[in-house]
Amino acid sequence: MAIHEHLPKVPKHDLKLVGWSKATELVKVARRDREQFNCATWLHLTAELPKEEFKREVEKYLTGQGTEPWEIIYFKVYKSQLPVIEQALETAALMLGCDKSRGYCLEMICADFLAGANLESGDIKS
Repeated sequence: MAIHEHLPKVPKHDLKLVGWSKATELVKVARRDREQFNCATWLHLTAELPKEEFKREVEKYLTGQGTEPWEIIYFKVYKSQLPVIEQALETAALMLGCDKSRGYCLEMICADFLAGANLESGDIKS
């Protein structure tokens, strides 16, 4: 119901076609723009863009800055490995600033590891 209340300019039939995920993003734009909400343009974008791209477009519109496309990765770790992994992520977060994501912390841990290993020349530092 809250979505319908915040999107009065959007016909209910069109809103059903948009889907809940995109509709919640539309609400963010409608709340900010109020009377200047450009319903037709945003409805067109909901039809043209996949969900994640549409979310990025809304975030870019609201914040003025884009976000990088992302992906969730899965891999198995053993329970005995978790303490080391968690400690490394926590340490990296402290060193980089607590507002950094775990993904960013993992990237920096990997970059640091790669900086110490030069595989192209066969020289792996210990």
